[in-house]
Amino acid sequence: MKVFSSICTFDYSWDEVSTANWRKYCPWNDKSTHVVAVDTLSRKIDSQTGILRTERLITCNQSVPQWVLSLFGGGATSHVYEISYVDPISKKVTMCSTNLTWSNVLKVQETVTYQPSSSKSISTTEFTQEAKITALCGGWQKIKNKVEEASVERFSQNAKMGREGFETVLEMSRRVFGEQREHENKQLQP
Repeated sequence: MKVFSSICTFDYSWDEVSTANWRKYCPWNDKSTHVVAVDTLSRKIDSQTGILRTERLITCNQSVPQWVLSLFGGGATSHVYEISYVDPISKKVTMCSTNLTWSNVLKVQETVTYQPSSSKSISTTEFTQEAKITALCGGWQKIKNKVEEASVERFSQNAKMGREGFETVLEMSRRVFGEQREHENKQLQP
């Protein structure tokens, strides 16, 4: 097993980030064109804790080398199962996802959190990301290591693009919804 981890800070409040998180696969995000569908399977608020629990199925079109398709079969469409928890009291979003497609060959378990930065600024949010990547190639340790190393490298590149795309979504959300709030506030003034 190999592990990818990353931490960064977004210059947006937790409220902005936790709200924009639901829009990260929207048309504004030109870095997520591979995502073709996001289906909500369930959504429930725990009446005692106030935590919103959501299960989603994310469908993607991946660029898969032809030799991989020939060797393992299947197609370029893949599915990811995601469970997220939004805790409005502790101001923490936790998302756990795992690949469903080809999980018998390569298992990727990712955990992402968004929470207010520990810095004095209340308008920043810390993003942490960790992915555990395990190749399931039987007893061929050298092949497993190579597959896991290549997968971590690709995951790292995709994670960078994902952060860039999310920055675009955050910027557009602030612009669009900030203008909307400003307009609503003007209407409420006497």
